[in-house]
Amino acid sequence: MFINFFFALRREGIAVTLVEWMTLMEALAMGMVDSSLTQFYYLARSILVKSETHFDQYDIAFQQFFYGIETPKQLMDQVSKWLENPLPPHLFSEAERNRLIDMLGMPDFEKLRSMLEERLKTQDGAHHGGNKWIGTGGTSPFGHSGFHPGGVRIGGESYGRSAVKVAAERKFVDYRSDETIGIRQFEVALRKLRQFSSRLDGPKEELDLDGTINETCRNAGTLKLVWSRPRKNTVKLIVLMDIGGSMQAHAEICSQLFSAVHKATHFKDIRFYYFHNCIYDFVYVGNDGYIHDTIKTTDLFNMFDSDYKVILVGDAAMAPSELLKQNGIIYWDMVNDEPGLTWLERISKKFPYNVWLNPIAEKYWENAYGSYTIGIVRDVFPMYELTLDGLDSAIKKLMVRR
Repeated sequence: MFINFFFALRREGIAVTLVEWMTLMEALAMGMVDSSLTQFYYLARSILVKSETHFDQYDIAFQQFFYGIETPKQLMDQVSKWLENPLPPHLFSEAERNRLIDMLGMPDFEKLRSMLEERLKTQDGAHHGGNKWIGTGGTSPFGHSGFHPGGVRIGGESYGRSAVKVAAERKFVDYRSDETIGIRQFEVALRKLRQFSSRLDGPKEELDLDGTINETCRNAGTLKLVWSRPRKNTVKLIVLMDIGGSMQAHAEICSQLFSAVHKATHFKDIRFYYFHNCIYDFVYVGNDGYIHDTIKTTDLFNMFDSDYKVILVGDAAMAPSELLKQNGIIYWDMVNDEPGLTWLERISKKFPYNVWLNPIAEKYWENAYGSYTIGIVRDVFPMYELTLDGLDSAIKKLMVRR
């Protein structure tokens, strides 16, 4: 039963197992959905989807399998006005719902799409409580606050929703882990970079619960408190960010990363430096690229130990000369005695815990502008794209010495 739904979920990237699928079949055999498509939607999602990051993929697969249609993303302004002042919502009784289902039936969804297009062309005013036009509070297949066994909700609140309409709304699109991330997601991902240690000087002021239980048992049940030093995060981080030029298109996401890391309070030390396209014998201290606000890259090597973890953020897209040639730096009045690639290799060697985050989607790395230099940089640093999945993978890689 629904075996094609199983494969639809797998095609959307949801790792549904046969064990989970058989669990769903057992739930159906026990009558846990009462012949309700809405209940089936929630039951199947609770059994088959292991993370909210896959809710959107689940909705897409569900909609495709059950022949759902998506509400048009942009309706005419006049249609929106028709729906702004609905009738007070009428909650249909179960008897009324069953009568309407028998009378209206479930429509053919291709026909429903055509009907909606025709209504948009011919309707010239608001309708409330009817059964044909785009309106509210009635039994029309288009609108909101009414009931139809297979309609399209347009705006407003839903009081008699069907599962297909829930799927079409795609409420969980922001949960997806393969989409570009925001500040909150950055903060959550960066917490995974924590490494705790209690081998620090300081008073023992934190209750050691496990130690207390153990010593109390050894003391024949008489309470014996054990105290320990608080654990401190030992991670030290350097962030090197590309600014200007082709990175201007990715300024927003880089700004979010910058904000998230700056708000992080769980690192022992965090340092920010900047570069343009490639790193040479200096890096910028400020993000305005002001030439007099720089430090030598060799000073960077001398200031920080090799246990600092390094995150480089940039698209790695540049002219090959900027990466491979002496005096290849893009600014006409500046020179570099050694190729940028040499400096990147030195950074990789000095700081063996390193990753490169690229705002360009990975699928374009081999055919986008700068694909040649992207490939070379990938040979120097482990490169990941700026999505939640990519950042998670980068964080795991940062925990491993190259």
